[in-house]
Amino acid sequence: MSTTPPLPVAVVIPAKDESARIAETIRGVLTISGICAVVVVDDGSTDGTDVIAAREGAEVVKHARNHGKADAMMSGLGRVAGLRRVGRLQPETSVLFVDADLEASAQAVGALVGPVARGDADLTMATLPEQLGSAGGHGLVVGLARRGIEELTGWSPTQPLSGMRCLSPAAITAATPFARGWGVEVGMTVDVLEAGLTVLEVPCDLQHRVTGTDWRAQVHRAGQYRDVALALGVRRLRRRLGPG
Repeated sequence: MSTTPPLPVAVVIPAKDESARIAETIRGVLTISGICAVVVVDDGSTDGTDVIAAREGAEVVKHARNHGKADAMMSGLGRVAGLRRVGRLQPETSVLFVDADLEASAQAVGALVGPVARGDADLTMATLPEQLGSAGGHGLVVGLARRGIEELTGWSPTQPLSGMRCLSPAAITAATPFARGWGVEVGMTVDVLEAGLTVLEVPCDLQHRVTGTDWRAQVHRAGQYRDVALALGVRRLRRRLGPG
């Protein structure tokens, strides 16, 4: 039986200074059946990430300065919409978000496509194995995200911050505009579930650069915590205020 997804998929890869990894990541996703476009959003890189991505055949969106992950993802969706308007992509094209640092392991995100293509899920999220060299944090951000999603939707994800996700057109409509910054994944999950759509976690054998334990890593985690808390707070307020 053929494993080729019946619907086309566009890949969006937000990237910041990923010149050492972006080429292999693009090559990895291009091995996935059904991929019809790869959009790389260079979010203020200074290392030639955009040049390398274009050389690998990607559609490139260039931000002159860094805007953050959520804005980069929205820019990627904007380019996908533009490709639809000129007839280069079909209206039913799904979107697969992929981190730029996965390198060759990016081919494993193909596991996210099938459930969306078959209509079994509107949003699939990758669950990753333990990462090589992972020092690990204290789990504060993950715990906040998991508890918040469960409080608002009744569903408790294993890896609520996973950035590798495949969205159907209906899920894209429900989830946009995205929550700001690092709150994008949590906001997306809540919004898709609150729209009555189906979310599914799918194991994927992926490896990416891990966040360390130095001061830069702690600043990064603090930013994540802030943005996740904001995304959840906005959705709690929205629920209290109700429609209108």
